[in-house]
Amino acid sequence: MEQQELNNIVEAALLAAQQPLTLPMLAALFQEADEVSHDAIARAIEELTEACEGRSIELVEVASGFRYQVRESVHPWIARLWAERQTKYSRALLETLALIAYRQPITRGEIEQVRGVTVATSIMHTLEEREWIRIVGYRDVPGKPALFGTTRQFLDYFNLKSLDQLPTLAEIRDIADPDPQLALAPDTDDAPALPADPVHHNAGAVPDASTDTTRTPEDVA
Repeated sequence: MEQQELNNIVEAALLAAQQPLTLPMLAALFQEADEVSHDAIARAIEELTEACEGRSIELVEVASGFRYQVRESVHPWIARLWAERQTKYSRALLETLALIAYRQPITRGEIEQVRGVTVATSIMHTLEEREWIRIVGYRDVPGKPALFGTTRQFLDYFNLKSLDQLPTLAEIRDIADPDPQLALAPDTDDAPALPADPVHHNAGAVPDASTDTTRTPEDVA
């Protein structure tokens, strides 16, 4: 198969898919008679990525694979296509998510010990419903408390390939110290907003949790 034809097929597959695609998933599109190697597919990804230079879209690799998305530089205008107001979350929720991301696996009790306040059940439910966290095991102590870790959906949302790409604690020390006395109230307009979802062809699609085999931070990475 000619490289240009292969590029066209890979491009179409990435645009049509409801989720990011890995190289093995792309390779599964072809039969032996097509004579398409993994190197040829990787070259197609590379050439398609280069073809996006200077354009409003980009081909990026996240934890779950490769996907097309709108560049951040034009995102504010494209976001106006959707009438929904940008989702905002309480500081308490963001602090809880940060602790799970940086200290996973971690129990709810350990989160409460660090923050100095009780973690509202609604916060944990919200993070689980968004499929940003999941139970990855149980602490071997009396009561067997659940251990929480982040998922590939969490990495995908923040355009990360692995946990290694999270900013170091030294890089975020300029951010004001979290206030442990903040009320664990429902989200308000004054709460800090998370980065907007990258606008891509399958925005809004419900991720398939069955494909996430996260057990430990190393597995997620």
